[in-house]
Amino acid sequence: MSADELQRALNRLPHGPEFRFVDRLIELDPGKSAIGEYRVRGDEFFLKGHFPGHPLMPGVLLIEAVAQLAGVVAQSAPNIPPLADLKLTALRGVKIFCSARPGQVVTLKARLTGRLGSLIQASGEILSGDQKLLIADITLSGGLVEPPVGRMPWSPPITSPDAS
Repeated sequence: MSADELQRALNRLPHGPEFRFVDRLIELDPGKSAIGEYRVRGDEFFLKGHFPGHPLMPGVLLIEAVAQLAGVVAQSAPNIPPLADLKLTALRGVKIFCSARPGQVVTLKARLTGRLGSLIQASGEILSGDQKLLIADITLSGGLVEPPVGRMPWSPPITSPDAS
């Protein structure tokens, strides 16, 4: 993909600049995987109190960075319409091995592992050089932009209280 196409995909993130943890897309295989970067600048609001004199990027924000990158991957899938209000909704197998500090550029990786309607499964990792900072399996969910005809395959049957 061209640099312009990568930037357009990144611009689809709904987050404001003060809560965006993907600065640049390096690679994007639409609907499948991506590699991105985030530079911990040192002036981020969350570093002021985490921890004074010894700032560390909180682990939950490392998870958010992976979720944001996975969202870019999911919303770029060819032949699948984007989901409205895509959000992080579940975590599994999260391991935080190390934190990121001001001045570090971390490499984010996300790969979609499953998709069912408005649910998206992904795995991700964050590295600083050769050092692994985090691994996680996450679930994203959102609303379908166009409501489906009928019900989704996993919905329970609709029954009336009067049905016998």
